[in-house]
Amino acid sequence: MSKNFNYISITDKTYIQDRMDIYKGRLFEFTPVGIEKKLEGLGEKSVKFLKNLPTFVCSEIEPDADGGSMVIKYGRITDLRPDGLTVSITFESLIDFAELKFDSVEDALEIFDIDHLQLYRGHWAVREGDSVDVLRRLEALFPQFSEDIANLGRQHEVDAHVELPLREKNILGPATDVASFLKLLFEAPPKEEAETFFRGHGTAKYELTPFLLRKHENGDWKFLPNEHRLCKELLIAHYDEFQNDQYCFDRLVRMQHFELPTRMLDITGNPLVSLFFACSSHPEDDGEVIIFQVTSDAVKYYDSDTVSCLSNLSNLTYEQKNAIDVRLELEEFNDTETVIKLLHHIKSEKGFFEGRIIPSDLSSIVCVKAKLTNSRIKSQSGAFLLFGHEAKLPDAGQKGIKISRITVKAEEKTKILAELDLININDATVYPSMGQTADHLREQYQSKIKT
Repeated sequence: MSKNFNYISITDKTYIQDRMDIYKGRLFEFTPVGIEKKLEGLGEKSVKFLKNLPTFVCSEIEPDADGGSMVIKYGRITDLRPDGLTVSITFESLIDFAELKFDSVEDALEIFDIDHLQLYRGHWAVREGDSVDVLRRLEALFPQFSEDIANLGRQHEVDAHVELPLREKNILGPATDVASFLKLLFEAPPKEEAETFFRGHGTAKYELTPFLLRKHENGDWKFLPNEHRLCKELLIAHYDEFQNDQYCFDRLVRMQHFELPTRMLDITGNPLVSLFFACSSHPEDDGEVIIFQVTSDAVKYYDSDTVSCLSNLSNLTYEQKNAIDVRLELEEFNDTETVIKLLHHIKSEKGFFEGRIIPSDLSSIVCVKAKLTNSRIKSQSGAFLLFGHEAKLPDAGQKGIKISRITVKAEEKTKILAELDLININDATVYPSMGQTADHLREQYQSKIKT
């Protein structure tokens, strides 16, 4: 019995055919996080797993005064090939429910056990549950398919022994002290014409996902649908503090500093700072230092046009962002209503902007060197990974960004922190504020009880 099934929602029902191209940006949306991270690289084992799952291919629901209708087909994927911005699949239909009319949208929600957003958005989710239960709910509502479902039996079910693939992280080795950490770094094969950046996680359970793009365990977004509201509300409440920010990216950096969810990940050019972060929290868990080797074309500066394009996505509503289709040709893409709106925001900070956005740029991930506008960015040799429209960063990285890791054992964290303190890497220097310095000095000079 399968514990999962594919739910593929197609925006235009006329596109539901034996051969379909699915946009990668919507791949594994609304998929439980633990499943998504094991599949997103689309390696050989991931493809095998997806092909073995029962599959529903549905259109987005078309609501009307009497409920709504949607095309539903049930079957399996016989071929799956990643191809640029899309995944090309061949689908074999075992039951063609055709276009079903529901008395209410809630009936469709109950059949697939999903929320409204998923019925109205094209995407590919790997859902938890038994596809047979879904078929039974369909049968109860549409008994004319009882014979088809009964004849189907269990012959289509997946091989029960096919399991989710394990995550494949490129781990260079474990660090037991500062010296072994540096040794692993120096022994790592260098990537030509690339800059190296780092990020430390107190627990290896953390994902390389910006705060804005994090999800609940069931795969639902936590913050993304309200990105524009988050940014505008903070600007309204603290308008004066943003007056000197020239670009939208500058505002995002300031928002990130105060822990508002943004589409950025902090990284550092200083490996010892990343090691400090990997050791300074979650003492019971193994930590990680993530190493990013970023090619020169993926490194941008704060005033880059690409950075302006990605940053200003924060000014669009969720509905506007959903209308973006980076698969369109250049001219058609730039003539769409949403992209024209995005260009308006970009030109408000760059009047000289050409007025043309390259679609692939908008879905990219770039490394941005920011202005050293606050002491924390200066002390941490700070930079950022800025995530574009529906962009994801697999465990192994992507074109232009190679990722490897060093494990920091939980039992070695206290020792490593003491060694870092000897070379002036501590709370006071990593978080340079008078309060942090006072805390550090108080701890350092507190009289110890003699025994």
